[in-house]
Amino acid sequence: MGKQGESNEVIIILRPDVDPSGPEIKQVLRQAEQYPGVEARVHEVRGETRSLVEVYLIGRTAGVPREVFEEMPGVERVVRVSQKYRIIGRHEGQVEAVGFTYNGVRFDQEASHVFAGLCAVDTKEHVEKMMRACQRAGLVTTRMGAYKPRTSPYDFQGLGKECLPYVFELAGKYGIRVIAMEITHEDHIDEIRSALRDAGNPTGVMLQIGTRNAQNFELLKVVGQQREFPVLYKRGMGITLEESLNACEYVASEGNRNIVFCLRGVKIHLGDPHRNLVDFAHVPVLKRLTRMPVCIDPSHSVGRRDRAPDGILDIFHVTAQGLIAGANMVLVDFHPAPEKALCDGPQALLLEELGTFLEDAAIVRQAYERRKALALAQAGK
Repeated sequence: MGKQGESNEVIIILRPDVDPSGPEIKQVLRQAEQYPGVEARVHEVRGETRSLVEVYLIGRTAGVPREVFEEMPGVERVVRVSQKYRIIGRHEGQVEAVGFTYNGVRFDQEASHVFAGLCAVDTKEHVEKMMRACQRAGLVTTRMGAYKPRTSPYDFQGLGKECLPYVFELAGKYGIRVIAMEITHEDHIDEIRSALRDAGNPTGVMLQIGTRNAQNFELLKVVGQQREFPVLYKRGMGITLEESLNACEYVASEGNRNIVFCLRGVKIHLGDPHRNLVDFAHVPVLKRLTRMPVCIDPSHSVGRRDRAPDGILDIFHVTAQGLIAGANMVLVDFHPAPEKALCDGPQALLLEELGTFLEDAAIVRQAYERRKALALAQAGK
């Protein structure tokens, strides 16, 4: 149970049929009040096949007896947690197939999505061409950058809220359900919410926390406090995986557990000539440590359109490296006219390459599924 005074966490997992506002939850909360220095938080967990409620006891829980809660009506099991990632972590006895559904699109550790789109919105014409290409390719997800933090103050910073009305209108026209869109300030959430409402909510937005804001804790708290939009968190370019996971814990601890973790390469010259050192070997690590879906960003990892001697673009190769490891989402730059792009044009793929990219990704995904089936057969499952 730990030493007296030790600060761990106890997770009380209720049966799937327990009502989040029912008497069983209230009884657990009343019992939790009996222990000084312990705070109880209720979380609804939605898995692919079932949903349930978990009550987190946070604080000085070393003296809290598990048996008291295990004997209560409606309680399935009690788990004592000592790991750092209390909410996002994968703990013994918890539902494994945890994820979330947003605007009709399912995100979990079994899913596979491609968010192909513009790193930065520049013209309405380019947005429409991109979304039309997505629809023709069968995609309902895209990326569209309205707010762009840049290293140089003289670089293009994005069109901001002025482009949101036509981005959302065109998304509805071409059947795009989820747009990954970076925000850099809490005001952007209100701007997005307002523009979506004015357009009649034709699509949905996944709020992206970019690498430059990876440890902007006040922004992380704000996106965690709202439940309307899921969050795409990009690993900090120069911080450890542990530091990035703790940043995700900031979001989850504020109440929003609908988080996708994105690997986007780390900044170190050992990765040259690529823009960043590709960190996609951490895909299985993240899926083992947490219950979050894992995304990869090959465009910002590679940063260029170089082609290998085998004829395959580096971005395709790097995408395959992430997918073969089980990545659940790909965030990749495309542009109708990269030479005219106002941001990251040299790394953008061409619209005519979208079909080939998706076919290549499907080949690799099938290989991953076969690898997984082989491993399960070997384990006798």
